[in-house]
Order: sequence, then C-alpha cells, then structure tokens
Amino acid sequence: MHMIKYIRNFSIIAHIDHGKSTLADRLIERSGIINKRFFRNQILDTMDIERERGITIKSQAITLPFISTSGERYLLNLIDTPGHVDFSYEVSRSMASCEGVLLLIDAAQGVQAQTVANLYMAMDHNLSIIPVINKIDLPTANVEMVLDQIDAELGLDPYSALTCSAKEGIGIEDILEAIVHRIPPPTGDPQSSLRSLIFDAQYDAFRGTVIHTRIFDGTVKQGDIIRFMHAGRVHKVEEVGSFLLEREPRELLTAGDVGYVIAGVKTVSDVRIGDTITKDRQPSETPLPGFREVKPVVFASIYPIASDDYEDLSVALEKYKLNDSAFVYQKDSSIALGQGFRCGFLGLLHLDIVQERVEREYDLSIILSVPSVRYRFTVTSGEALFVDNPAHYPEITAITRSEEPYIRAAMMFPDRYMGAMLKLIIEKRGVNSHVAYPSPGRIELTVEMPLASVVYDFYDRLKTITQGYGSFDYNLIDYRESDLVLLDILVNGEKVDALSQIVHRGIARERALHTCEKLKEEIPRQMFKIAIQGAIGGQIIARTTISPFRKDVTAKCYGGDITRKRKLLEKQKKGKKRMKMVGSVAIPQSAFLSVLKTDES
Repeated sequence: MHMIKYIRNFSIIAHIDHGKSTLADRLIERSGIINKRFFRNQILDTMDIERERGITIKSQAITLPFISTSGERYLLNLIDTPGHVDFSYEVSRSMASCEGVLLLIDAAQGVQAQTVANLYMAMDHNLSIIPVINKIDLPTANVEMVLDQIDAELGLDPYSALTCSAKEGIGIEDILEAIVHRIPPPTGDPQSSLRSLIFDAQYDAFRGTVIHTRIFDGTVKQGDIIRFMHAGRVHKVEEVGSFLLEREPRELLTAGDVGYVIAGVKTVSDVRIGDTITKDRQPSETPLPGFREVKPVVFASIYPIASDDYEDLSVALEKYKLNDSAFVYQKDSSIALGQGFRCGFLGLLHLDIVQERVEREYDLSIILSVPSVRYRFTVTSGEALFVDNPAHYPEITAITRSEEPYIRAAMMFPDRYMGAMLKLIIEKRGVNSHVAYPSPGRIELTVEMPLASVVYDFYDRLKTITQGYGSFDYNLIDYRESDLVLLDILVNGEKVDALSQIVHRGIARERALHTCEKLKEEIPRQMFKIAIQGAIGGQIIARTTISPFRKDVTAKCYGGDITRKRKLLEKQKKGKKRMKMVGSVAIPQSAFLSVLKTDES
C-alpha cells in the first residue's frame, strides 16, 4: 500500500480544444501502463462522439505510476474533466477531488474565456496551479504573447509556466516532475470516520453503477455498509479498486486515494454527483462542502419521426438515463407530432449530445421541438408558476408578473470584431456590458442577458462573427421581469401546438415571420389558398399565404361579354371555398425541422 505522501491528485483544465485529451494521452503513454500496440489517441474519451468532435463529455479518472528523477515511486491520479460550460458543476466536483491542476493554454490562441473561468474555480478550491503552454510546435505559436497573458490576465507567475507539445511529446517529463514537486500530497486521516466525495458515476451493464470517488478521511473496503449523506441511501460495498486503464480491484481504499466503489446501486440517477459517502455505523458528522442538485436549464420535447418508434424511443431514453444523471424526461404528447417526451438538459451542447447519442446508439430518427427555458409567472392568486412548456402557459388575464432567467456571459475575442459583437448583444437584449482589455488586441466583454436569447442561435452566431476566435462562458444569475407572450402558429386557422413558443414581446413578430416563411417553403400547395399566421392571443401579428393550384376555367371563353368569364370564375371560387372548409393541411416533418433551424445555420 502506498504512503499518502507519495500520492498526487491532479486534474487538467483548459478551454475547449486546447489539447487536454492529447496531453492526458502522453502522460498515460509515459507511465507505461499501456502496451504501445493497444494505444490510440484520446484514450480517455471512450464515446465515439467525444472522439469525433474532440470534446470530453464525461470525466474519467486514471492512476499513473511514476518514478521521479530522485528514484521515488509516486502514484499520480489524473481526474480528466469536461471543458464545456454546460458541465461546469462536474468540473467543480472533479476539482474538489484534487490538490492541484495543470492549466493548459494553447500557444497559438492564448487565454480564452473558459481558461479564466476555470482558473477562478481552481482558486476557489485553493488548488496549486501549474500553467502549461501547449502546442509550441505550431508555426503560429507565440509563447511570449501567452506568457504576457498569463501575467496580465491570469495574475500567475509567468516564470512558473512550462512549455510542451502534447502532440509531439515535448516537455512531458518536466510536467510530471512539476506535478510531483509543485502539487502537495493529499491530507487526511485514515483512522477517522470515512468521508469520500463522489465526483462521477458510470453505468456498467453487469455490475450496476460504478462510483468514482476521492477518499478524504477513513478507509473503505469490501463488505462495508456505506451511506450516501445527501441521498440518505444505504448500500453494501461489493468491490473497491483503482483505475488503471481497466478497473483494478484492491483490498481497500484509504485517505488520499482516488478509485471506484461498486455497491449494487442500480442506476446512475441513484447516485448524486458531489454527494459524500460515509459508513453507516460510524458516520461522519458533516458531509463534504459544495454539494448542489444539478438542475436542467434548457427544455425541449423529443418525438419519434415514425410514430411506431415510440416504444423504442421510450426504451432508448430509459437506457440513456442510466448513464447520464443530469438528463431528465417525462411523457408528453402533441396533436401535430403525436406521443413523445419532454426533456430537460444542462445546456445546448448537452441537448445536442443527447439527440446525437440517442439517434446513433439506438438507431432512431427523432425530432426536437423548439428549445425553451424555465419562465416564472406570478398569477392573481399570488402563486408563482414555473413554466418550461408553452402548452402550460397560464391564462393571460391571470398573469400579474412574468420573469425570465438571466445569465452573466463572459466573452473573449480579438478587438477587430467589437462592432459586430455589440450589434449581436443589443439584438439579444444584453444589458450592463463591461469591457476589459486584458492584453493588446483582445477584449473581454461581460454582459447580462436573457438565457432564452442564448438558447436560440447565439453560440453559432458568435463563432461566425468572430471567425472562430471568440469564446464564451456563462453562469445563471437570477430571474428578471420581462414582457413575455405566447406566440401561436396557425395553419389554415388551426393551431399547431408543437410550434408554440413563449417569447419576449419585442421579438415576437420577427420570430413569427421567420416561422411563417419557413412553413411556406415546406408545406406543399393545395387546390385552395392556405393562410399561415402568427398570433398572440386573438391578435394576428404575421401572415404569409400559400397560393393555390388553379385550373384556368376561362380558357374556353374567347371574345363575348366579360360577364361570361366572371360567371365561370365565381363558380370556381365557390368550389374552392367549399374545398377549404373540408380540406385539411398535412404539415410534413421537414417543415418542423426547418422552423427549428435559424437563418444563419
């Protein structure tokens, strides 16, 4: 068993795409725990979608043996973290399990919005921070500029920064030595009551939930009866061990260790990330700090494209939920799209991943309704209602106050894009903007804006405007009063429930026109005129018309009195009118999909 002073727990944090997974690959390779023959890039990213997009979605952990230059044997526990803003709570729990972090910065791109956000989070946890400048092999690398940014923007000592190229394997030894010498060993008392932090969990089809945990005090071994302090559930430990590339069982885990616990927990939802494990018989008096319930922020309905697939979709979501505790869903139905599910997500990337994984892993074609956020309405009785589905919008006369969630967004981009960015922020109803110039040529812009305007198409537009150089990070702040209305879409006088949206009155007409135009392109022409309208209550605010096919009934009239032509046209008009009353308009599936796409994407 290792002495606690030879253990180092660390994490790698960075902005998306700064080379976190590649650096993890090099560290794993250097530790020699994997045969060269079985090696593949992004070895900790186990999902296809992670490998394709080059993003980390789930945290992973791995224990690396390392012999330092002075000959001591160390165990380095690397806790890999997701880089995207949607998963910031998971990142904070991974950090709470460490004593230090490698803060990775791209030598070509420099410090980005998420680099700063992650740094503050590491400082909140009092972690040792080792800045590492990656990608020094790139022709566009500018190490001097990045050193200036580390000093000016991050307030860290530029002389403490290490340089490396994870792709080429340059500087890896220095990083390992720095981890051993600059990150303190874990503290903790193996003799006291067990306190262990859950920082992740994954589902194993044969063993149930595998809990990833960091032990702070005490020990845990097979046969112990453990209790989750926040959830209040009691389980018996079946196996404990370390993460090498495969799970490696051990006799016990002790203070300072990072490892896994299998205790017959059925689903991932039964385990809450951030919960504290203690022993049932000698419980710890206080749980570890920082726990909070992860709440979904963005809501959308998922429907199968073929209604026969409803059962398959139900099974697919149930299986998917086993592995993703943040995803929530319940049954939902729509007159236009049939049976489906109302789902809650952590953010837009999470929504995108769930949609792609469900389609790919369960071979289903699905359709998503317009994403919405959770609004708060105060009604005449004084009760506050939270509404995330337009179908539950309260009676308009009963609403005394309507509020929507606001976020504080931090954006970083080169100063040449300032004008276009300000225009976008004004369009998205941003307020209280604050501009900082962290280094020459770069701008950090902090803005408060409604979450709903970010959900729609903000991130894509930001990337387009800044030609990929902009970065974006946000956190929810509070609810603020706003003039919210329910926008209904009518086709041939019939409401299409799947297209209803709760929107701010200021953008209702623009959104209604966009929807009407898209539907006009997609709905096939009929023998009668079809009106597509956007309405707020009884007031029509936008309209387009699909003109009918028309037979030329006057073709056989040549010369003669005009009244003969008029008579034939009147007769045709009556026929069309009757047809319109009995004719119904079938809206094709592609029409729903086209409405969800914005003009820019």
